[in-house]
Amino acid sequence: MSADALNVAFDALKQYDWGTDTAVLAPIEDAVAAAHGDEKLRADLEARLTADLTSSISRDAKDYCCRKLTVIGTAGCVPALAALLDKPDHAHMARFVLERMPLPEAGKALRDAAGKLDGNLKLGVINSLGARRDGEAVEVIAAALQNNDPAVARAAALALGAIGTPQAAAALKAMVVSANGNKPYVIDGLLACAESLRGSKPAEARAIYESLAGDNQSRLVRLAATRGMLVCASVES
Repeated sequence: MSADALNVAFDALKQYDWGTDTAVLAPIEDAVAAAHGDEKLRADLEARLTADLTSSISRDAKDYCCRKLTVIGTAGCVPALAALLDKPDHAHMARFVLERMPLPEAGKALRDAAGKLDGNLKLGVINSLGARRDGEAVEVIAAALQNNDPAVARAAALALGAIGTPQAAAALKAMVVSANGNKPYVIDGLLACAESLRGSKPAEARAIYESLAGDNQSRLVRLAATRGMLVCASVES
């Protein structure tokens, strides 16, 4: 793969859009594959792809950049990705990259955005934080439990359930005693927390199950809570 071929491919990327023959980008694909173990090449590709994200190229071209950054991206591309989180056309792919980056900078970018965004954009970021099981995001996610948008509130409860820490469980428990506490998604989140905790903290998991075993809960919730208590008892014995 020559430098000239790569330059031509990046020039083609600036004109790339839906329906364009993907063969024009083959040198970029080859370079991304070759960048494994070649830090200089990886850094050059990341810089080029990141620069294109901040330009006026098409949505499809930016999606392409995001997909490649999922493979070779580092903390260096996080600011450019974070800048897309409030853009409806690009937020999904930016989250796609950040969600998969095992870097503190990626988590911080998502947490910062979660506190600022609204509607579907906020919902998407909350989902990504849940997928990352980001324990540092509990506070900002918990604040969304009482969001006026039911879809955002539901996403917050399920994300806390996915995170599954004692702090996440405490935030959900606080909702249970509120006027909206019997929302099914809050209960689902609590049950998910208990499942995450019962291997390492069976006493805390058991306390959650016991709180859901009362007659004020549905039959299915009571059954799940009873089963959970039995599992915790076997772990503790």
